Amino acid sequence: MSEMARSSRDHAVLRDRFEAWLAGRLPTGAEPQVTSLASTDTNGMSSETLLVTAAWTEDGAPREERLVTRMAPDPADVPVFPSYDLDRQYEVIRLVGELTDVPVPRVWWSEPDPGPLGAPFFVMGHVDGRVPPDVMPYTFGDNWLHDADPGDQRCLQDASVDVLARLHAIDRPEERFGFLTPDAPGDTPLARRVATARAWYDWAAAAGFPSPLIERVFAWLEAHWPAEEGATVLSWGDSRIGNVLYDGFAPVAVLDWEMATLGPRELDVGWLIYAHRIFDDIAGVMGLPGMPHFMRADDVAATYEAATGHTLRDLEFYGTLAAVQYGIVFLRTGARSVHFGEVGPPAEVDNLLHNRGPLERMLAGSYWT
Repeated sequence: MSEMARSSRDHAVLRDRFEAWLAGRLPTGAEPQVTSLASTDTNGMSSETLLVTAAWTEDGAPREERLVTRMAPDPADVPVFPSYDLDRQYEVIRLVGELTDVPVPRVWWSEPDPGPLGAPFFVMGHVDGRVPPDVMPYTFGDNWLHDADPGDQRCLQDASVDVLARLHAIDRPEERFGFLTPDAPGDTPLARRVATARAWYDWAAAAGFPSPLIERVFAWLEAHWPAEEGATVLSWGDSRIGNVLYDGFAPVAVLDWEMATLGPRELDVGWLIYAHRIFDDIAGVMGLPGMPHFMRADDVAATYEAATGHTLRDLEFYGTLAAVQYGIVFLRTGARSVHFGEVGPPAEVDNLLHNRGPLERMLAGSYWT
């Protein structure tokens, strides 16, 4: 859970190429200069995120902008997902910004051509704020969220749940976000979402990392399918506080939309709950107290239901669905660590799963009680 390699790209080369690309995007005479370009390494293990400072001339006056570039990873660097549709992510952020008051960054440009930087990318504005860290996990202590007053922690929790309520209130989501419909078999949005996750796992397994435990969890999901899926909403997909920038304890930018889809509202609520629980589980393994009072399932559900008027169902199923997808992420990041020589090949593939114990307890029926 410490610092892990994500990319083999040369930032000096990327800086020069981004500067040349920017010159073609801005008006003649802008003469842009990229004064800094760096990666971020505290959160996110999928798309490559570059923090860029650029200066140019606009209407005869100097202008400087801090930008964030999200680009697809190099296929040689063991990406988390089999494919990356950066233009789709750009469009989701743009529409959420237009249709809601959910805070999202300003989107500047989308570049689907891999030529300029070596991979498709999009550019958005930089937003000042702070994020609960992934490395080391915020549940380990010695960071702003863990050390905050419990009342402030609860304010952040409730404000984060409210983000989901506002996203799920978008009307006609299947019309407005039809491009998010998964290209996967299934008669319902949930069936297509689970089929997408299964195809993702099959791809990871075919690369030499088959997990018997993950396959057992998928079988459990089939055997415990919800009787009623409920209405279809815009699902953020990766709904966790590590993908939010906060000013104090209030969200100022909702980030990371690469898993956005259409489906039941419980997809996001279950993910929000488990995305904290996984870090709390790891803290417990390390002998740390963690934050068991934070993001409790009953508290999150009560806040969401009060904000929306909708009763949540089958959160055990949706939490387990979130957990198995975290397991697939761990398979891929583990394979990446093997690729970069940070660890040796595991004796058992399931040992790559940082949530192996919790997944086994879910199958035994003892985790969510």
